[in-house]
Amino acid sequence: MQLLFVTATSIALAFSPVSQAADDGAKAVYHVDFKDPTRYSATLTSINNIINYYESELMEPEIHLVFVGYGLRFTTDDDLKGTPYEAGKPLKERRAELKGRLQSLMDVRNVKVHLCDKTRGEVGLDPSKVYSGIELTPSGVAKIAILQSEGFAYLKIQ
Repeated sequence: MQLLFVTATSIALAFSPVSQAADDGAKAVYHVDFKDPTRYSATLTSINNIINYYESELMEPEIHLVFVGYGLRFTTDDDLKGTPYEAGKPLKERRAELKGRLQSLMDVRNVKVHLCDKTRGEVGLDPSKVYSGIELTPSGVAKIAILQSEGFAYLKIQ
């Protein structure tokens, strides 16, 4: 009788919502290719909000953030002078705050962050000037496509 109870309990737990860690629905990739610091701030807020939701549903989220083009501006303290991605006054005023929020998402919320190495290379930014914890990927758009093919939802804040 005890064996039957243990077996029935194990089967019930296997199909309960509590056991759905790493649920396929809890996978998202955010795309940042714009230069507006307010829009980027909204992206960071959205990432935090989606993680909070998934965790409230006892789901284990996997979130990626991919920087391409103008998104390069949010991955370094370098002003990128003389490049199309040069930091303007609004970014310079908010850089420390935005950097801290990104670092917190990486360190505390386990967000995986990628920078398009093609974009970085086009402007000659030394890889050592990219924030710690950001992974260089040969092509940011290819990284996004690969993640989408693996079931990640594509999100871009407007």
